[in-house]
Amino acid sequence: MFRFETAQKVCEIGGVKFGGQPGAYPTVVCSSIFQKGDRVFEGKRKEGFDEKRAEKLLKTQDKLAAETGIPGMADIVANTGKEFERFIDFVTSMTDMPFCIDAWVLKPKLEAAAYCAEKGLLDRMFYNSLTVWEKDIETEIREISKIGVKHVLLVAFDQEDQMPSGRITGTQRLLDAIEKAGAEFDSIFVDTSVMNGPATALCGIANRMIKEKWGIPAASAPSNGSYMWTQARDLWGFKGWAAADAALEALSSFMYHDMIFSGPMAGACRIFPAIAMADAFLATSVFSETGELPKDSNHPLYKLFPEFVDQLKSIS
Repeated sequence: MFRFETAQKVCEIGGVKFGGQPGAYPTVVCSSIFQKGDRVFEGKRKEGFDEKRAEKLLKTQDKLAAETGIPGMADIVANTGKEFERFIDFVTSMTDMPFCIDAWVLKPKLEAAAYCAEKGLLDRMFYNSLTVWEKDIETEIREISKIGVKHVLLVAFDQEDQMPSGRITGTQRLLDAIEKAGAEFDSIFVDTSVMNGPATALCGIANRMIKEKWGIPAASAPSNGSYMWTQARDLWGFKGWAAADAALEALSSFMYHDMIFSGPMAGACRIFPAIAMADAFLATSVFSETGELPKDSNHPLYKLFPEFVDQLKSIS
């Protein structure tokens, strides 16, 4: 259950490692900042943002990462190249965490990638993302390759096949496009596209299939499912909904996710402890099957449960 015969790729972005065999490295949590509705804008995006609030979000996530052993990344969301420049400058002045550039349309993403190249930030930035629905995907691949982008996320989905097999065909299409464009990247990993909360299980199964077939790290955005589940807030209020959100993120981290896109950074206080417990749970499950402990010395199992690790070592 917890070991793949296929050699597993370990990616490293900005000093953060992820991928490999299940349980070897902590799940990376990539949370959003400057997304639509982020309270740093106070409803006035064009007039700038609340720098103190944004700083607090970033510093809080860094603190949680240090306390739990769960690495954090920032998903920087913007609408224009100029916005990206302002947001990238701010994030990189406040934290050393890696980040991605995230936009719905191509032009600002390319402008942001070029800006990161200009600023010498490509080692700690990944491109979010190459998608199966981009009409001119080969041109996009050639452009980011020319810029020098090193780390790329693929978003794989097949509207005609919404089962895990559709994520495999979508991944293959994107990998074929990269090969056809003659591009090479240091890191390639896959987001298997969440449709709703329960359907995130299909992402976990697809992630297992991807790791079995190609050995590359896999991810999804469980928060897309939980944040769409507005009925939960109506039934149980924020605390009830937040419990369901944390549970979905934790379940996903146990189920073949090397990275999780966890939604707004404001939720980090519930997400990081939940993922830390799930990762310790996974690492213990792996130990039961293989007798192996995590490779990363900062793993939540070591950081939060050292006495239990000593017990495991004594019975190995």
